[in-house]
Amino acid sequence: MLYSLRKYNFLIRQLVNRDFKKKYKRSVLGILWSFLNPLLLMMIQYFVFSNIFRNSIPYFAAYLTIGTVAFNFFSEASGMVLTSIIENSRLITKVYLPKYIYPFIKILSSIINLSISLIPLSLVCMASGVSFHKTTLLSLYFWVCLIIFSFGVGLVLSTFMVFFRDTQFLWGIFNRMWMYMTPIFYPENILADKYKFVLLMNPLFHFLKNIRLCIIEGVFPQPMEYVYCLSFAFGSLAVGLFIFLKNQDKFILYL
Repeated sequence: MLYSLRKYNFLIRQLVNRDFKKKYKRSVLGILWSFLNPLLLMMIQYFVFSNIFRNSIPYFAAYLTIGTVAFNFFSEASGMVLTSIIENSRLITKVYLPKYIYPFIKILSSIINLSISLIPLSLVCMASGVSFHKTTLLSLYFWVCLIIFSFGVGLVLSTFMVFFRDTQFLWGIFNRMWMYMTPIFYPENILADKYKFVLLMNPLFHFLKNIRLCIIEGVFPQPMEYVYCLSFAFGSLAVGLFIFLKNQDKFILYL
């Protein structure tokens, strides 16, 4: 797989560039939307929820922006990978390429958008009075785990999408439910103890919690948190690759 990615390196770069330009085609602000989108969402959510949670959450604007940027990336990345095979059906039926390259291109495009979104995130943190800590760099570990996890989920969804086109609609509903089950704009202690297991089973909760610990509080996460996040990330990737590679030869029959 790594050999194929190196072999088709030029083509991958061209297709990533194509996706990036396609996203902002005929847009007046263009790439600035990747910069403005998390800021605008944060402002709206801050206006709605600041009076409810501001007093119980220190640096609420930074807390909210981290949650918004992280979940938006997960939602966008998994959604883009979901349609990667269907969108490239004409290319797949005419030109031979390892099929996992198409989802890989989509995750690369999402990583570029995430990189841009980290700029307004940094600005909000500074404006909120969050100090720079050594652990801020450590948060990259959890961002990478989130990226790998999103790719794994996307691979599963892209496989299902080929055989069952309603996958995108079902994922839209489930994705919205997942958003409300994740403490993006509310504190984790708002849930009663009997429902805490929902958070502990939620991979996005672990990614978010540790990113916030590193950036906002400047605290090193508990050792097991590194294990949990790495397990969620590579567990998702392993399942996604297994399902995708096992079924990829059948894709051509359903495109």
